[in-house]
Amino acid sequence: MGGLDFGAIDWSEMGTATLDTLQMMGYATLFTFVIGLPLGVLLFTFSRSQSLVLGWVYRLISLIVNILRSVPFIILIVALIPVTRTLMGVSTGVEGTIPPLVIGAAPFFARLVETALREVDRGVIEASQAMGASTFQIIRKVLLPESLPGLIAGMTITVVTLVSYTAMSGMVGGGGLGDLAIRYGYYRYETGVMIVSVIFMVILVQVLQMLGDRLVIFFTRK
Repeated sequence: MGGLDFGAIDWSEMGTATLDTLQMMGYATLFTFVIGLPLGVLLFTFSRSQSLVLGWVYRLISLIVNILRSVPFIILIVALIPVTRTLMGVSTGVEGTIPPLVIGAAPFFARLVETALREVDRGVIEASQAMGASTFQIIRKVLLPESLPGLIAGMTITVVTLVSYTAMSGMVGGGGLGDLAIRYGYYRYETGVMIVSVIFMVILVQVLQMLGDRLVIFFTRK
């Protein structure tokens, strides 16, 4: 059985899978931003510090970030099953996918934040320091506003990456469109379900990328 029989697609299940994907992405994006932004700011701040202690702290955080970024997500989600089960009570489905998504995406976003902050004009930072601004004031009133287009671009890249991560989570019962595509398209040879799932994910990526690009253009002009 199977094949390109689009009439056999359960559209209610397809809608549920789409909502599950959006839910996973929504929660993962929120926690990735909450964790990744401060982490990126710390990486940038500590890398510029003249303190020997902060220099070693930067190297330690940087090492951890690089390790988490280098681990393929499909391996990360399996390795984190005990942690996920402890935190969420389950290791599969929408809830069981959120912790690995955050742990996989937050270090990635943190590096993008660090890169965006490095692109801020040093003259603006030095002028703020000359006027007696504290480190916190420089971060809040200079670095973050000046790097906003870059931060939005970084967040857009991260969210698009999360779409592919949610698809990979389907290999271990993560739920959403990826899970639907694998269960029906791969195991049951229902190619129509796989094609529609892929089309939905492509549309989602296009919408997210377009929205992110529009925001970058808007804040760059502003």
